[in-house]
Amino acid sequence: MSIDAILSRIDDQLPAALDRLNGLLRIPSISTDPAYAQPCQEAADWLVSDLQSLGIQAEKRLTPGHPMVVGHIDGPGPHLLFYGHYDVQPVDPLELWKTDPFEPELQDTEQGQVIRARGASDDKGQLMTFVEACRAYRDVTGGLPCKITFFFEGEEESGSPSLIPFMTENADELGADLALICDTSMVSPGVPSIASQLRGMLKDEFTIHGPRIDLHSGHYGGPGLNPLKEIARIIASFHDDTGRVAVDGFYEGVHEVPDDLLRQWESCGFDEQTYLNSVGFTRPHGEQGYSTLVQQWARPTLEINGLWGGYMGAGTKTVIPAQAHCKLTCRLVGDMDPDALREKVRKHVEERLSPDARVEWNQDLEGSAAAVMNIDRPEFEAARQALSEEWNREAVFVGMGGSIPIAGFFKDILGLDSMLIGFAQDDDAIHSPNEKYNVESFHKGIRSWARVLDKLAQG
Repeated sequence: MSIDAILSRIDDQLPAALDRLNGLLRIPSISTDPAYAQPCQEAADWLVSDLQSLGIQAEKRLTPGHPMVVGHIDGPGPHLLFYGHYDVQPVDPLELWKTDPFEPELQDTEQGQVIRARGASDDKGQLMTFVEACRAYRDVTGGLPCKITFFFEGEEESGSPSLIPFMTENADELGADLALICDTSMVSPGVPSIASQLRGMLKDEFTIHGPRIDLHSGHYGGPGLNPLKEIARIIASFHDDTGRVAVDGFYEGVHEVPDDLLRQWESCGFDEQTYLNSVGFTRPHGEQGYSTLVQQWARPTLEINGLWGGYMGAGTKTVIPAQAHCKLTCRLVGDMDPDALREKVRKHVEERLSPDARVEWNQDLEGSAAAVMNIDRPEFEAARQALSEEWNREAVFVGMGGSIPIAGFFKDILGLDSMLIGFAQDDDAIHSPNEKYNVESFHKGIRSWARVLDKLAQG
C-alpha cells in the first residue's frame, strides 16, 4: 500500500493526536521529586493503555524507582526497539512560566503554532511522534510494517538508576536488530537530522582544605593560605591562552573529523551568529582553530560548573575561609576513557597544590564514554532518504554536544546500534520555563517516522 494513504491519515487525525499528547502532558511526571511518584505511575499507566489501544501487548514493569513500560507487536519487517522517556524536569522557577506548565496550550508565534507545556519537547512530544506514526500505519493497513518493541523509561531526567539493572535482567526480551531513539533536535529549522555521534560525560567535584577553621583576615592575611585563592589558581591552569585544555594527556583518544563529514556539517544550515547571539555572545570562546560546530560536536571540554566558598551573605565578613569547592564536568569524544581521564584531571590538581593545602574528592563517580553511530549500516541511508522526502531538504548526519547515555547502554548491554532522530528545535527551552514543541515538529515528526518505518520495512 502507498505511503500516501498513511500520510493522509496522519494529516486528518492531527487534532486527535494533539489531544492525546495534551492528555499525557497534563500528568506532572517529575521523576527527581518523590512528591511526584504517583504521577509517574499515572504516566506509565497512560502509556500502557494507549499502546494497548493499538493492539500492542504492553505492560507496566515495576522497578525500585519509577516503572518502565514495555510493549511488543509483531510485523513482517526488521525488529526495532523504540526508546523514549515519559518523565520530565522540575518546573522551577515556577514564577517565570507564563502558563501553567501542566496545562498545555496551543499558541501562535512568529515561528508558527507551538505546544507550550513541560515535557512538550523533552520527551513526551517526541515519544508520541513515533506512537502516532504507528497508530496511523495500523489504522490504514491493519498492522505495522516491522516488529517493534516499545521501551519507555521514567527516570531519564533523574540519572536512570533503575535502567541498567532492568536492561541487564531483561536483555533477551529487549533484543532487536536496531534501536531507535527520539530525544534529539534538528540542526536548524527545517533541516532533518540524524545524530551520528554524541559526546560522553565525566563529572567530578573537589574541595580544597586550608586552615583548620575560618581565619580573621587581619590576623592571618598575608601568611595564611587562602583556599579560594588556591582553587582559583588551579582552575586557571586547566586551560591555556588558546582555549585548549592543559591537563597532561587530556586529548588521548580524540580524533579529527573526517573531511566528508566535515563538509556535510558545513552545509547543514547552521547559523553560527544566530546561535551565539541568542544567548548574548558575539563570538565563540572555545578552542581556537575549530569552528563553533566542531567545538560543540567533536571536541572535548573541561567546564567549571560551580565554584564557592567563604562568606556569601550580605555585607562583609573579613575571613580567610577554611575551604573552597569546585564542581566540574568534561564532555568526551572519540575513544576518551572517562575513568582514565578522571585520574589525569585529579593528578593535575594534586600536583599543583601548595604546601598546607589538601584536596578532597567526591567519591560519587559518574562517567560515560562518547557514542559513535554505525552510519555505514544501510538502515541509516534508508532513514536519511525518508526524512529528505518528508522535509523536501537533504537530511544530514550531525553531531551532538550533549550526552544521551542510553545509546551507549544499548550497545554495551544489548549489542544494539542506535539511530537517533529527533524534531526538537534549539529554542524549545527544554529544562527551562515555558518549554514548547512546534506543532510542525510534532506533525512532520509523525509523518517522518511513518516514512522511516516504511523504508526500513522495504529493507
